[in-house]
Amino acid sequence: MHGLVYEGSFGVFLLVTIVLGGGAAALTGRAVASTWRPRWQILVYTLILAAVVRFFHHALFGGTLLSPHYYLVDGIVCLAAGFLGFRAERARQMSSQYRWVNTRAGPFHWRRRPP
Repeated sequence: MHGLVYEGSFGVFLLVTIVLGGGAAALTGRAVASTWRPRWQILVYTLILAAVVRFFHHALFGGTLLSPHYYLVDGIVCLAAGFLGFRAERARQMSSQYRWVNTRAGPFHWRRRPP
């Protein structure tokens, strides 16, 4: 798996890409959802965030800065976390702001209340 997903150590990948990048992307997705902006904006913000994650790998741990392969990996992780954050916030919004119509059906879903 070395070389396919991460270039240095798995700990660095876990810390920088998953924890820092994924956490920031999830918060970005929540911010997009909480302001009722469209879902496609997550793509723009997380691609910028993936470039920042790639810079952190380069500046802090000596990783390659301009690597399309690792940028794609960082982008996929950030994009997935961003959409999960968006969906979690949207489920919270739909079940709390429209509680007479919807009820919570899990961390990422809501459903209509039975009549």
